[in-house]
Amino acid sequence: MTHSLIKGALSKRAGAVALASVLALGAPAPGQTQESWRMDIHTAVPNSSLYFRLTEDFAESLQRMSGGRIQTHVLPDGAEIGAFELLEAVDGGVITAGYAWPHYWSGLHPAYVLFSNVPASVGMDQSVLMSWYYSGGGRELYRELMQDVMGLDVEAFLMQPMGPEPLGWFSREFENMDALRSLRFRVPPGISGETYNAMGVPAVALPGSELVPAAQRGTLDAAEWIGPADDRNLGLHRVWNYYYLQGLHQHTSVAELLVSKTWWDSLPDDLQAIVEAAVMQNVTLTMAVHMHENARAIAEYEAEGVNVLDTPEDYFTTFIEAQNGVIQNYLDTDEFFARVYESQVEFADLLRPYHSRALGTYTRVTDR
Repeated sequence: MTHSLIKGALSKRAGAVALASVLALGAPAPGQTQESWRMDIHTAVPNSSLYFRLTEDFAESLQRMSGGRIQTHVLPDGAEIGAFELLEAVDGGVITAGYAWPHYWSGLHPAYVLFSNVPASVGMDQSVLMSWYYSGGGRELYRELMQDVMGLDVEAFLMQPMGPEPLGWFSREFENMDALRSLRFRVPPGISGETYNAMGVPAVALPGSELVPAAQRGTLDAAEWIGPADDRNLGLHRVWNYYYLQGLHQHTSVAELLVSKTWWDSLPDDLQAIVEAAVMQNVTLTMAVHMHENARAIAEYEAEGVNVLDTPEDYFTTFIEAQNGVIQNYLDTDEFFARVYESQVEFADLLRPYHSRALGTYTRVTDR
């Protein structure tokens, strides 16, 4: 066989192998079209947010992992829909997917807050909350809340753990609760806001995109957002100079991906599995990036002369007392809220003897 014939035979053989590989990966044969799905994710954060970029990473990963069968696009807060309207928009099929926090929907049902901002009385930290959700029955309870209790056409996935969140930024230093009560304070809606109101603190709920303008106009005296890195991206440090690190209103905080259930049910099994894998990848990435970027932001604040302060002690006792009263009202009046709360308390009580003692290891590692 001549050199040219050998080369031609090898080329044909290589082409056949390549075609077989493409078909094995599920790509279309010549003349066929590959079915695809589009996921537009409208977020509740501005595009300057660290968590917007993490959501973009999720979207890009999902597109790659699906071999392009899921096409994605991420939109910032207010591009087409307001932050507090996202759940309704996903349920109505106006958008394929949304990104926000469960506590944003607390006005529809108080139990939503339990899947993001667990009350201090439960005794969970961020890692215990995620363990409860993915290993202790929390995901099943959230699906029940969304689809059975609320009757929404929504499939939800917790995916960006970002707690504990600082108390927030302040226009001036405060030394006790009496001083805090004189400040107009932006806080999350739902039980957190109700707790601050019960403490005598004037609580205001605003989406993140409105915080800096409100601070610049002087209509707010203080605000919390997410964490040191994202607060920096938002620009709060350019308005106020007092930053208190410890707060209880969101000592756990987890964002969520909301997906139209009609769209979700249209996906074949392998693409549903890919979405779930991309969510878990994003959980892991968020934990790594969140820790690193927040630590860097605090170091930068201190180098720039921002007053990074510890929260006065009487805040904690006052907050817990006020929140316990708010929570008890919901425990007495809402059966589903009580069922989720008791599930969390039982899980936290199981984990605490191990978890708290194991964490003690790190105090010895850093004691040098």
